[in-house]
Amino acid sequence: MSLSFPPGTRVWLAAGVTDMRRGFDGLSAQAATVLKENPLSGHVFVFRGRSGDRVKVLFWDGQGMCLYYKRLEKGSFVWPRAKDGKVSISGSQLATLLDGIDWRLTRVPPAVRQPTRVV
Repeated sequence: MSLSFPPGTRVWLAAGVTDMRRGFDGLSAQAATVLKENPLSGHVFVFRGRSGDRVKVLFWDGQGMCLYYKRLEKGSFVWPRAKDGKVSISGSQLATLLDGIDWRLTRVPPAVRQPTRVV
C-alpha cells in the first residue's frame, strides 16, 4: 500500500524514539508540543518506535485524523537525529522510507542552470 498526499504537503519525522502505544490523541499531542506543529494542519507526522522496525504516520485528511501503522518483518527504518526534534522530508522520501529503503539516498536534483548567454 502506498500513501499519497497533495503537492506541497509537509512531511515531518519526529527524531528520536516514540512510544508506539500512543494513538491518535497521544501522537497529536506530541506533534503539537514536541514538534511545535498543528496536527490539524494537513502536514504528515511520522514516528518511529524504539526497536526501529515500526512507524506510525499521523495526518488530517480534512474529515478526520488518520493513523497508518507499519512494521517491517526484517531490518529497521532509517531514522534521523536532530537537535530540534524534527526533520522535514519530501513525499517521495516518505514513500522510500515506508518501503524500508534509506530515504537519505533519494535527493532532489539541483535546479538546472540556464546557460550564460554571451553577447
